[in-house]
Amino acid sequence: MSLEWEQLVVNAAQPAALGLWWANALGWVVTFEADDEYEIRPTPDRLPGLVFVPVLDSKVTKNRLHLDFRPDNQAAEVDRLLTLGAHRVDVGQGEQPWVVLADPEGNEFCVLAPRRGQPPDTHLVEGAL
Repeated sequence: MSLEWEQLVVNAAQPAALGLWWANALGWVVTFEADDEYEIRPTPDRLPGLVFVPVLDSKVTKNRLHLDFRPDNQAAEVDRLLTLGAHRVDVGQGEQPWVVLADPEGNEFCVLAPRRGQPPDTHLVEGAL
C-alpha cells in the first residue's frame, strides 16, 4: 500500500483571496480555481498543495493544525509576511524562538528560528523575538 500527501485543505470565508495571499507568501502558483475550490502548489506538478474551500462560519478558536516555516532569515521573513497582511498573534506561546503570525483570515502559523547547530541569523537583532 502507498500513501501520498496530496494537499492540505483550508476552510476560508474567501477562498480565492486567501489562496492568492498564501500563493504570494509562499511564492507558489495557482493550479486550480473554481467557485468552490482554489488550489496552489510549489509548482504545477509538485505536491503537496494547499486547497482553499468556502465555509460560512467564522474561525472562533486557535487552529488545531498549523504550518511551521523555517526561513533563512527569520526577522526579514516576519517583516515580509507582515507587509503582505499577516499579523502577530498570541496563542499562549510565551517567550519562544519562533514567531506566531496569522494570515488575513486568522489562521495561525509559525516562523521558526534557525535549527540548533545552524549559524545564527546574522540579521536578527538580539531580543527581537
